[in-house]
Amino acid sequence: MNACLPEPQPPREETPVSESGEVELLRAGNAAVTADFVRTNVTWMLAVARRILRDEGHAEDAVQNAFVKIFGNLDSFEGRSGLKTWMHRILVNEALTVFRRNRTQKDESIDEWLPVFDDNGCRIEAPWANFETPEQLLQRTQTKAHVAAQIDKLPDAYRVVLVLRDIEEMTTGEVANALELSEANVKVRLHRARAALKKLLEPLIRGQEL
Repeated sequence: MNACLPEPQPPREETPVSESGEVELLRAGNAAVTADFVRTNVTWMLAVARRILRDEGHAEDAVQNAFVKIFGNLDSFEGRSGLKTWMHRILVNEALTVFRRNRTQKDESIDEWLPVFDDNGCRIEAPWANFETPEQLLQRTQTKAHVAAQIDKLPDAYRVVLVLRDIEEMTTGEVANALELSEANVKVRLHRARAALKKLLEPLIRGQEL
């Protein structure tokens, strides 16, 4: 063995740090823990921000703002919810702030995406026996990009409600507060968004499009 090289050492087993321990190290400004914390969380945070904002630059801004808020408010984290849940709430709020600041389009009609009914109130298209939620469909790797593209076709006023409720799993009340809407308005928009997405995804579910 080359004498210039150190003798190989068996891998050291690192003791996992508890969530409360990690928070204390972050509060203390531990550089290694902070860097690892950012690396561990930035990917999922960017994915959430992209779903809401549909713009890479805006998503990065939201994540950066969220990290500033997270590090600035660690002293107020009491552990009543999981750390990731707390971070998710901050991130969504920051993404919606960016969304409102950069939104230029007016509310668009969603009628073109909705199912069509005859004079008797019967749907013209063939009926569906079941309908999976966008979250369930997004779990399928092979269809994820297609489903995301169909969601992105929806007008923002409906798309954001659907993303927050069905993908980010916020409650109706939380979405209403975040978007400054009434709960009744959120329910109407969500119903119409789901109906429109159902129609957009029909070819995929029927195996006609991948």
